[in-house]
Amino acid sequence: MLADTRNALSLKEASYPPVQYVPRADVDMALLQRTDHSTYCPFKGDCSYFSIPSGGDRAVNAVWSYEAPYDAVAAIKGHLAFYPDRVEITEEPIG
Repeated sequence: MLADTRNALSLKEASYPPVQYVPRADVDMALLQRTDHSTYCPFKGDCSYFSIPSGGDRAVNAVWSYEAPYDAVAAIKGHLAFYPDRVEITEEPIG
């Protein structure tokens, strides 16, 4: 298992589906490999990417992080998000 959390943050932007940002402390970072790929979002800032080596081509740049996000989304600092079409995500209600 790559991540297990009860502390994900949900971020909703415009017409996009919500994205769950998982605290790094709840992710097994040893299973990830940082890549040179990066992007820029005018709302969140510079974005870094990670691949999951055991996941093959599908898992290249499957995980992303805003390591110095803009103030409006500062809460996602120290969190990772996952492309749902590249990893299996299971959400379970707490309770």
